[in-house]
Amino acid sequence: MPRETGRATVFAAGLHGTRSVASTDATRPRLCHDRRVRPTVLIVDDHAEFRASAAELLAAEGFDVVGSAGDGAAGFELALRLRPQLVLLDIQLPDRDGFAVAAQLAEVEQAPAVVLISSREAAAYGRRVSEAPVRGFIAKRDLTGAALAAFVA
Repeated sequence: MPRETGRATVFAAGLHGTRSVASTDATRPRLCHDRRVRPTVLIVDDHAEFRASAAELLAAEGFDVVGSAGDGAAGFELALRLRPQLVLLDIQLPDRDGFAVAAQLAEVEQAPAVVLISSREAAAYGRRVSEAPVRGFIAKRDLTGAALAAFVA
């Protein structure tokens, strides 16, 4: 069971991906079959419902979601503490925008890969997306394990 702190959720290692989930597409193969090499992900988004649904989706598709945060400061702190391979980072956060958080993360030793997300299209942000120190951008409605896996290498 994740531990909710109000600003961030930290998942106990190995516990969140072990339960059975009934689904109409339950036979669909995972992107990563070996649980020992599942890419670790931190989700930073100010909408709790999106964090929860994204965590379920990514876990079902072979990712190890190690935590989540509701604002940029908490996301940055968790990234430093948890050292995920990938940070799924919303652009519009309550305390600072995702571009500022991505720039801050890029300066960290062994920086995680960052993929920006938004309910808007990338074009709404102009050149800021292409100039940001990130692996890429995914519109929230297009988030899938396969779309995210394309940025993990």
